[in-house]
Amino acid sequence: MARDVLSIGQVRIHSGSATREEAMKEAADILEASGAVTGAYFDAMQQREQTVSTYMGNELAIPHGTNETKDAILESALSVVRYDGGVDWGGEPVTFVIGIAGKGDEHLEILSQIAILFSEEDEVEKLKAAQSPEELFSLVSAAGV
Repeated sequence: MARDVLSIGQVRIHSGSATREEAMKEAADILEASGAVTGAYFDAMQQREQTVSTYMGNELAIPHGTNETKDAILESALSVVRYDGGVDWGGEPVTFVIGIAGKGDEHLEILSQIAILFSEEDEVEKLKAAQSPEELFSLVSAAGV
């Protein structure tokens, strides 16, 4: 599935930190640049976040739009951004921000694979130790995401 929804250009590593809004904007911008979503998707992510936090635990947040804004999704895709300086996600520490856009119900399978990958602390440590976007992409891809 990784070849379909994630390419190396959609994976980034930042040494610094970001605000939750900056991280969501970057996730949306990467998805938009890949042709997966329209410019309205960032607003959809913000709407979702106001309703329920997309913080998932284990230093992971998965910002995504609402069901009402599905028309902003053109095709399924992911963005993976690691902030080594962290992101304060409503009081929770986040290192990984994985933006997700799922056409139809495809997001459920993608979310499942991400949840499995981030459920293991050893795997999260490997992702944190990746030295380059290419290495991070390889680790995420190998997990079937």
